[in-house]
Order: sequence, then structure tokens, then C-alpha cells
Amino acid sequence: MKKKNIVKESRDFNVAFRKKNQTCSKYAYLYTVSTGKNYRFGICVSKKIGNAVTRNKIKRRVKDIIDKSKLLFDDKDYIIVLKKSASSAEYLELREDILSLLKKSMEQEK
Repeated sequence: MKKKNIVKESRDFNVAFRKKNQTCSKYAYLYTVSTGKNYRFGICVSKKIGNAVTRNKIKRRVKDIIDKSKLLFDDKDYIIVLKKSASSAEYLELREDILSLLKKSMEQEK
């Protein structure tokens, strides 16, 4: 994932949380906010999920899933908040869940 496609500012996360345009699945919540800029992704993993090694492993998996997906993203900020159940999920389960979540979000916008 390119650095220009990553949300890092806390104010951008807060805007997404306040808009409450939320979609949920078994392992994650997805918040979307329309922007005039290029699409960007932000990934939130709570300390409740585990130690730093576990949290970073989950983030790497989600970034890999997004990079390998063939989806065409709109000009939005996509904030993915992972649930505690994501720590015990296998890669393929997490992949199916995240991709279905992104597709569901895109279909709702149309």
C-alpha cells in the first residue's frame, strides 16, 4: 500500500467516526467518508486485541488483502476497525470477510 493511500491523521479518523456511515461484518467495521481526493485507507486495531506483535500482524494482513484485491475504489476514506475476533481468524477467513465488507460498502453507495 502506497503511503499516499494511508490515513494517518487522527482528525481524519474522527471525521469518519462522526459521519457514522458504518458497515459491519464478523471481523471488522468499515467507516467511509467521501473526499475529493484519491482513495485512502486507515486501519485501527485496539490494544484489547493483543500485544504489539499481534496488532501489527493483523495490520499487515489487512494491508496485503487490500493490495491484492482487484476492486476499484471510489474517492473516499475507508477506515477499517478490527474486532477482537480478528486476532484468531485465519488469513483466508479474514480475506473473505474484508473483501465482502468492501463490496457491501460499495453497493450501498450506488
